[in-house]
Formats: sequence, C-alpha cells, structure tokens
Amino acid sequence: MSNSLKILLLAIVTFFVGTSEYVIAGFLDIIAKDTGISVASAGQLISIFSLSYAIGTPILVALTARMDRRTLFIASLVTFVIGNAMVNFLPGYLPLLLSRVVLALSAGIFLTVAITMATKLAKPEKIGSAISTVVMGFSTSFVIGIPLGRLVAANMNWKLNFAALGILGFVAIFILMAAIPRTEGETPIPLVKQLAFLKNPKILMALVVIFFWILGYSIAFTYITPFLLNVANMSTSTISIALFIFGLASMIGAKIGGSATDKWGVRKTLLSGLILHAISLALLALSAHSIVAVLFVLVLWSLSLWSSGPTQQVNLVSQAPEASSIMISLYSSTHQLSMAIGVGLGGLVLKNMPISSVVWFGALGVTIAAILAIRAIRPVVKVANMLPIHENK
Repeated sequence: MSNSLKILLLAIVTFFVGTSEYVIAGFLDIIAKDTGISVASAGQLISIFSLSYAIGTPILVALTARMDRRTLFIASLVTFVIGNAMVNFLPGYLPLLLSRVVLALSAGIFLTVAITMATKLAKPEKIGSAISTVVMGFSTSFVIGIPLGRLVAANMNWKLNFAALGILGFVAIFILMAAIPRTEGETPIPLVKQLAFLKNPKILMALVVIFFWILGYSIAFTYITPFLLNVANMSTSTISIALFIFGLASMIGAKIGGSATDKWGVRKTLLSGLILHAISLALLALSAHSIVAVLFVLVLWSLSLWSSGPTQQVNLVSQAPEASSIMISLYSSTHQLSMAIGVGLGGLVLKNMPISSVVWFGALGVTIAAILAIRAIRPVVKVANMLPIHENK
C-alpha cells in the first residue's frame, strides 16, 4: 500500500473517532430531555470530553512513546469500542459522563499518532496537505456524523449513534492490523520536558492563538442547534440539512487550508482564515431572520474555521520539527482545553443572556486570535524547511 493510501486510511478511521466527539452537538436537546437535565448541562458532555482529552493526551503520549505504532493504534481503537459500548449498556447520566472520558482518551492518543505518522509519510513539500487529509477525517464527521446523528436521534434513539460507532471501530481494528506495518516508537519525552517547550515564546504564542481560535468556535458551535431552533426558527429536518452543508464546507475548508499553507505559507493562510471566521460569526447573528442567509453564512463559517486547522498544526510543528509528536500533542491539548472552557462559557451565556449572544461571544474570541496572530506570526514559516523524518516506502 502506498503512503498516500495509508494517509487516506488514517483519515477514514479519524472520521469515526471525530464523530464520537462532535456528533453529540447535533442532539444535545434530545439528550437533555431524555436524561432530565438542561441543555447547558448536556453541553458539559462535550466539556468533559475536552478536559479529559487535554489532560490525558500529553500523559499518554509520554507513557506510550516507545510502543509500536500499530499496537498503539489498535489499543486506542479497542478503548474506543469500549467507550461506545458504555453509552449503550450503562444507563444514566454518570455512566454517560464516564464514557466521554474513555472516548476522549482513545481519541487523544489515536489522533496524535495519526497526524504525526501522516507528517512522516508525506513528502516535505506536502506536509500541509497530509495533515489536512487526516484533519478532513474530522471534518467529515460534520458532513455525515452530525446531521445523520441528528436524524437518528430525532427519529429513533440517540444511543444508536454510538452503537454504530462502536461497530465501525471494531472493524477498523482489523483493517489497520492488515494495512499498517509495525513501526518503532520514539524516545519518550517526560511530561515535564514536554511542558518545557512552552518556554519557547513562538510556541507559546502559537498555542495562545489556537486557544482563542477554538474558544470562539466552541462557544458558538456547541449551542448551534438551540440557536438554529430558537433564533433562526429552523425545523429539525432543516437543521439536519444545515449541519450537512456546514460539514460539507468543512471538508473543503480543511483541504483548502492544507494546500494554501503549502503554497502561500502560514501567515497569509492563517490570518485570512481567522479574519473571515470572525466576520462570519458576526454575520450569523445578523442574518438569523433569513434561513437562506443563515445557510450561506454557515458555509462561510465552516470554510474559514476548518482552513485554519492544518495551518495551525504546520506552524507548531515548524517551531520544533525534532519533536513533531509533542507539538501535535500540545496542539490537541490546547484545542481540547479551549473547547472545554468554551463550552462552559457558552453555557453561562445561554443561562443568562439571549441565545444569539453565544455567536457574538464566539466572534470576539476569534477576533482576539486574529489580532494575536498578526503580531506573533511573521512571514517566514516555510513548510518545506520543517525537515521531519520521513518514510518513503
């Protein structure tokens, strides 16, 4: 199997893993009703996932550094299957929270290894595209996972979504066993040394930009279903269509971001994406009176949002190419920590202000990220100069 096909396979499995995180955003209202809690409380299911991911991923990366990569992939997917089984076989809100922790830990280690391996399999001038291909697996969860999950939850049972993910994860175990060769691990880097990278001002500022970027996104997107229901006055079927359109645009955005980073560099790609992201969130609040306008703005939002993902990761890896897995781990932890805080802030806004306020606060977060990026990222980052270790099989 060629390296390109291996990267594509990793992206496909990443789709399953990504869906386990994001699908729940499509039916928070249904979970809230089924478990007898508020929508804001149901949103904490996303928050606990993000916190577990942020805290657990760096620790797991350090503990499993020497492990054969294929074995690590399999172990993470076995954990993934267990997490999805917990949702279906253990009733109640507390087991649901615990399942989110298990799913987060499995996702954290799988995605870190998948993205790191993609950078090693790709040619130097195609690293941005390789990362965007794996990230596209995540964005595909928006195209298929979230809208389909909404339909399943609305017409059957929301737990069926996790049953299906568990089965797909089980099948993926055997596919990866056959397709991915054994690959030696890396020299373990203790957590203390991982955190020492934060002393590098460029790395620290890159992470701060990521933090505010995801903070703004998560405040708005976590509660997008209540927003579309109550502010845009969409029906359930229309919301499914809107989420599908959002997801389709996310796939395109991720690919555009990777290709643009390879061609134009980090600064131009990232700044244009962040500025467009902030503008689209403001437009979403202003266009809520028109369903057609909302759909258009959702496309704009998704394109700009997902174009920044590969660019942010390329920027980080370029700061310390000798520790690419650590950079990806720091990216993931910052991403998820910001998600958790964003969900919590969004819940507070939802309790005390009009629903439309979550979109405005989201726009504010992304605007801060754009301002910081303008000051922090200079036009000197060259993807081809990152010089990671490659496998040319």
